[in-house]
Amino acid sequence: MMAAVIAAGILAAVLGLVFLARVYMADLVDRKISQYQKELVEKHFEEVENMYRQTRGWRHDLKNHIQTMKAHAAMGEYDRLNEYMDELDTDLNEVDQIIKTGNVKIDAVLNSKLSLARAKQIDVEAKAVVPRELAVSEVDLSVILGNLMDNAMEACLKIDEKEQRFLRVYMDVFKGQLYIYVMNSVKDAPKRMGKIYLTTKDSRNHGFGLLRMDKVVDKYHGYLDRQHEEGVFATEVMLPL
Repeated sequence: MMAAVIAAGILAAVLGLVFLARVYMADLVDRKISQYQKELVEKHFEEVENMYRQTRGWRHDLKNHIQTMKAHAAMGEYDRLNEYMDELDTDLNEVDQIIKTGNVKIDAVLNSKLSLARAKQIDVEAKAVVPRELAVSEVDLSVILGNLMDNAMEACLKIDEKEQRFLRVYMDVFKGQLYIYVMNSVKDAPKRMGKIYLTTKDSRNHGFGLLRMDKVVDKYHGYLDRQHEEGVFATEVMLPL
């Protein structure tokens, strides 16, 4: 009888510990997800603020250009006016680096990230073509692109020599699938556990971005490959259309 009571007590204690452990883990995961979402909001705010800052700069410059052209016209300096307009046209072509993929929502994600990368003095080259209609959810595709670009920028910013920072983005339709390729410079070799690359962020994050990206690719039975060579990291993603 006593043995049965002791056994019941031990079982109750074990069940109590299991319950407390589950509550603790659930609370821990909730806090981690909340932190991750907070970081995403902060990044988005920074990207939007950067684009607003650029827009204000363009408006200010435009006023100055108009005033200069009016002055040349008022003084009858039409040759100088034409020269100024030619120079302005060249400058505008260099400034016009907006990506137009064919998909408005993806354009918004890519341009906000690329604009921020340029503002952080990262050399950027991008070419992207995306069908207007996708089998992949635009939200899911934004998760992939957002994480790819964020990770690439974070890796570039660890390089002290600004002239060595670069980010290359390529998207197109290939063999009936949406092909995404992102390559960036890196300072150190990424940490790995077997074939799995680990996040370079601090321990508070635990790589939620990488996990989310992997899950999205698995969801669509797509293909994902990460590769590293000295000074360069590249990610390839293929998603069925």
